[in-house]
Amino acid sequence: MPVQDQFQGYQLRVVQEVLLALLAKDASHGYQLRARLQLALGPLAEALNAGQVYVTLGRLEKSGLAHSRRVGQADRPDRKVYELTPAGRERVREWLEDTSWPKPAPAEFHLKLVAAAAAGLADPVRIVDGQRHALLVALAAAQRAALAEPDGSVAGLLLEGVVLRLQADLRWLEACARYWTTTKGR
Repeated sequence: MPVQDQFQGYQLRVVQEVLLALLAKDASHGYQLRARLQLALGPLAEALNAGQVYVTLGRLEKSGLAHSRRVGQADRPDRKVYELTPAGRERVREWLEDTSWPKPAPAEFHLKLVAAAAAGLADPVRIVDGQRHALLVALAAAQRAALAEPDGSVAGLLLEGVVLRLQADLRWLEACARYWTTTKGR
């Protein structure tokens, strides 16, 4: 699984708040916002569809969190520039103060193991092995991407977090494998 796929669902969920935060500094058009996201996300930005920024800006405008205005240019068509509304500024403030993490994937995976074992549908150890293989592939991709980033890059810091999270998930899968191997033997 490519490293970009690791965050695709998560990016879709938080991109509204991220765009609002980027607009908090100054009014911007979609292309500027997309370029700033690409700089921040590095290779993970490949999972971000170019049209997604514009669709999200439209949603933010419809929900009253941002508004747009046309700005003329000398030798090009007018640009649509977006700015935050007071409600948008409040949403950014709330988002920055929010300390919750996304729902941890291990909880769902644990339930899958328990259900598979209880119903006799599959061997939990085989499920763990399949998940371990997928995480090892993702870890290798994340490590390659992290090594390709220049020292001190913000995208490199994000990739370091991806690598550490995948390593932690792999350690937890080892504990799951030990448990289900021991339980099978009983």
